[in-house]
Amino acid sequence: MSRPDIRIVSASWPQDQAAIFLIRETVFVHEQSVSPELEWDGLDADSHHVLAIDANNIAVGTGRLLANGHIGRMAVLVDYRQLGIGSRLLLTLIDHAKKQSLTEVWLNAQVHASGFYLQHGFMTEGEEFLDAGIPHLTMRKII
Repeated sequence: MSRPDIRIVSASWPQDQAAIFLIRETVFVHEQSVSPELEWDGLDADSHHVLAIDANNIAVGTGRLLANGHIGRMAVLVDYRQLGIGSRLLLTLIDHAKKQSLTEVWLNAQVHASGFYLQHGFMTEGEEFLDAGIPHLTMRKII
């Protein structure tokens, strides 16, 4: 697939919930077998969300930032991976954290994705752990 025309936008949970739900349900619940009870943790209404929107106005990626600096629920649909969309989502969330006067952000990265976060200046801390049956590492970045 050639590099698509993608824009990253701030999302409103009430307005964009269906698009966010579709991406996360596809990636986490269906692809990775995360239980819906774990995926839908009740924190979305109080989070800052971003969406990656393609040229056809279809949402193809998402992520969220909690008020405490926790970045999470980073997901890009399979046909749009390896195109830099995840990086753009992450950088947009970090930029929002800076605007909120946060001095650091942190996340629980799936181990297979830890290299992606290392490339963006995150450092691992602590030991590997299981979350939803998937190996994770806590990672932190000073911003």
